[in-house]
This record gives sequence, C-alpha cells and structure tokens, in this order.
Amino acid sequence: MTHTAPVPYVLGVDTDTTTLREADYLLRALASELALPEGVFGCTHLVRDGRPRVALSLAAESEPVLRTVRDRLTEQGYEVSDGAPDEAGRAVLFPGADALTGTLTLAELLARSAIDRVTVLGTPGEPDPRTLLVTREHVRPHWQDGRLVLAAMPAAGGTLVPFEDPDPTPCCAEH
Repeated sequence: MTHTAPVPYVLGVDTDTTTLREADYLLRALASELALPEGVFGCTHLVRDGRPRVALSLAAESEPVLRTVRDRLTEQGYEVSDGAPDEAGRAVLFPGADALTGTLTLAELLARSAIDRVTVLGTPGEPDPRTLLVTREHVRPHWQDGRLVLAAMPAAGGTLVPFEDPDPTPCCAEH
C-alpha cells in the first residue's frame, strides 16, 4: 500500500463523547451512514478544555467529499470546523484498516495499510519486519510528524500486540 502523509482536506467534528470506545463507535457509525469512500481517514482527538471530550476528524484527498460530509453533519447538529483539533490524531479509519485482523508480520501490516512505521515500547530501533503482531482486531496508530505510527508492545512467544488494549480495565474497577 502507498503510505501517505495527512491528506489536504480535513474537518474537525465536535462531539459529546467522553470515551475512546464511544468515539470509535460514533466514527464507524458516521462512516457507514455517510458512505465514506475507502481512502478517508477518521481519527479521534482528546480535547482537554473546560468540557473534556473526544472530538473527531475526517480527512480526504477530495474536497467535494468532505463538503457533502460537512453539510450532512451540520444538519445533524454537529459543530464542524476546518482542520483537525490537533496533529496527533488516533486513527480508527484509514486505508487498509479492515485488513488488519488476526496475526500478521509487521511487513504484512505495513504493506496492507496506510501505517508507515511500527515502534516497540522499551526497545530502540526498528523491529524486524518478520516479527508477528497479534492485532486483537484493534489497531489504532497515531499521527506523528505526518506519519501514521503504530505503537506495539512485546507479548507472549516473541510476538507483539498493539499498545492500545481493545478492552481496557477501567481505573479503580476493583474498588
């Protein structure tokens, strides 16, 4: 897959969601409802102002695609603005995301998706492209310096898993 820097047309969408899980669900529901084309990037952004929440961004290579999206989201009552809330969005929708299931080598992950690079927590340098990644069907790379980067961590049997857990335990769940 051709790796790309952030695409030139970006919309920010203010939401009332307060968790990443809610924002992921909303982003996927909107993508389906709006019939977004394959090449659209959809990201979440933590907003830490007087009203903490998770905002969304949608990015496409074609301005007319997002013009229609802007109109439809505005009609639904969302506050829509030009540009992303920040440059470090967490990608939920990106080219190739649906192909990242099961266990893949890092080379396969990079070839199948718009992800540019994989980093492994606690290790210097680039990981071996033959290393296996157990996706857990939850791959959420972040934009870093215009590149889509997946943070991974070591797991059992010399494999890796994405750093973000698909089913995190809420803080203080046992208290």
